[in-house]
Amino acid sequence: MTTILITDRLTLTPVQPTDLADLNALWSDPVFATSIFPAPLTSEDVWFRLLRDMGHWEALGHGNWSVRETATGDYVGSMGVFDYHRILEPAFDAPELGWGVAPRFQGRGMAFEALSAALAWCEDSLDAPRTVCMISPDNAPSHALAARAGYVPYVETTYKGSPVVLLERISR
Repeated sequence: MTTILITDRLTLTPVQPTDLADLNALWSDPVFATSIFPAPLTSEDVWFRLLRDMGHWEALGHGNWSVRETATGDYVGSMGVFDYHRILEPAFDAPELGWGVAPRFQGRGMAFEALSAALAWCEDSLDAPRTVCMISPDNAPSHALAARAGYVPYVETTYKGSPVVLLERISR
């Protein structure tokens, strides 16, 4: 079953091979990529992420969506509900949400629109009373988005040697 979410301006579809060019463009953009990773991703890294994301949908029935502007079909970014079995202390014990929006679409409310759709789906389809996310302490836009969506920090820790803030949101 394919899970497609539609909002006023956006269409979210499970990641698929036809998204590869858009994903490469996004993850090779240093402005975008370095807000999440130390450096932009190579095309090989992006391909492996795409395969991982497709497998996540196959194995668990949820994962990353490609977010596109409905009117134009332009690739906005990604939004996901996932379980990556991260080696993290404390371990995640609820569905993890993650997002990334291309710089040219930032500041237009599209990330909040996509996140709201994903949260509603997560609550309805997974019956999740709580969700979590992980954000770099320096990523102010993601912290602002998370706060707007109702996430609150619950611990500061490290992930793969880098500091991160873990946040949680109790379903409404």
